[in-house]
Amino acid sequence: MLYQLHRSISLATTLSEAWAFFSDPQNLKVITPPSLGMKIISPVQHTTYPGQIIAYRMHPIPMLPMTWVSEITHVSAPHYFVDEQRYGPYRMWHHQHMLREVEGGVVAEDIVDYIMPAGPLGALLHRLFVFKQINAIFDFRNKVLGERFGLISDTRNSTGI
Repeated sequence: MLYQLHRSISLATTLSEAWAFFSDPQNLKVITPPSLGMKIISPVQHTTYPGQIIAYRMHPIPMLPMTWVSEITHVSAPHYFVDEQRYGPYRMWHHQHMLREVEGGVVAEDIVDYIMPAGPLGALLHRLFVFKQINAIFDFRNKVLGERFGLISDTRNSTGI
């Protein structure tokens, strides 16, 4: 089953400031809950570009380290970039990061399409654990972003397709 998470947050900042923050892979650590112990393990530039590979380790389940490798597949500065999982916990992970100017700030929008591994077992894990964890990660992320830039509004929508 294909699942989709759609989140957006309106921030009191400029497009150039938002792009500078979101397009720097080092800031992934800032917007990821500390409980996941996320650490970038590959050398990265401070700007996102097509073909960029980012490898990191985290602990989505305590005491169970996991490696995740993403590739930045599309970039149109300062409006969007796309990362796709090349190695990691999902059968498919496609994450669109979009920024657009609005009156008084910038809307940062995330659309994540993903497929769980392991068929019916993966669907059960999604229902019991993964769905809640992904939403908690984006809740944390939006809290940090709101504190950093100032919050105008925050919306969420998650579905199974």
